[in-house]
Amino acid sequence: MKIAIVHDYLNQYGGAERVVEVLHDIFPEAPIYTSIFVKENMPVNFQNMDIRTSFMQKFPFINYLYRFYLLFYPKAIESFNLKSYDIIISSSSAFAKGAIKGSDALHLCYCYTPMRFAWDYENYIKKECLNIIIKKILLLAIRYLKKWDLKTINRVDYYVGISKNISERLKRIYNIDAEYLYPPVKTSEFKISDKTEDFFLIVSRLSAYKNIDLAIRVFNKIGLPLKIIGNGGSRKYLEKLATSKLIEFIGRISEEELLNYYSKCRAYIFPGSEDFGISPIEAQASGRPVIAFAAGGALETIIENKTGIFLGRFRRVISRCN
Repeated sequence: MKIAIVHDYLNQYGGAERVVEVLHDIFPEAPIYTSIFVKENMPVNFQNMDIRTSFMQKFPFINYLYRFYLLFYPKAIESFNLKSYDIIISSSSAFAKGAIKGSDALHLCYCYTPMRFAWDYENYIKKECLNIIIKKILLLAIRYLKKWDLKTINRVDYYVGISKNISERLKRIYNIDAEYLYPPVKTSEFKISDKTEDFFLIVSRLSAYKNIDLAIRVFNKIGLPLKIIGNGGSRKYLEKLATSKLIEFIGRISEEELLNYYSKCRAYIFPGSEDFGISPIEAQASGRPVIAFAAGGALETIIENKTGIFLGRFRRVISRCN
């Protein structure tokens, strides 16, 4: 039985890419089809995988201009010849679910969310620094992508959401009933420290919709130490926003260093509304409480007043950890 894995893009490392790692562990012989692969942005182990890219891989400056090529991703995914495979597993938050299978094949989509930037455009784009002309062009692009997204719903035989939150979103947007299966988290790898240190922690891709700016504004005012691990397109903006000398941007670090930061922080800060959210699970596996925005996947993974606290007024909640 021949299996193929299809993923949107491999140009940054986050929760979805960790799922791809696990899928590769389960099906090591299955090739991974993806629109683009930026090796320098991914862990070394991805270089040992059978990764097959689309025509977009040859686009100029794809590492930096990948957003400007937005309208090419549907065609990139559709360009793959998957007719020889019996099972297609798409790992999709946008485009991979549009892969075209053979007539007798089975297509299972592990869905992180229906295309967020299309169906939740206002919340996704409002913090991006885009001028009026680009926003108008983007609106036209979004209309096309919505039509494509709806047209390709039936290319999938079975959808599985990453959380109850996403299964409900699939029902609302696609009008399909989907089971949900939480993404894998290697909780046994995390450790609990004998003592904590004087800092709060965020581990995240630095994207506008993650609401990290909200946490920074609060920590600017309350003067408590905050360490931020991760990189992304919003890093320069967030660094300018951080006026407190107690806010530190650490960037990408090794897994061993990450385990140490998790186990030593006073509390983990999770200010966004995520589809699931792996990092709060990792923090709890390290014995640390989570202070989270009361929305999205966090509502399914945090036990209020036992393993974490949900945000009311952010400043007041943080002060409870003093």
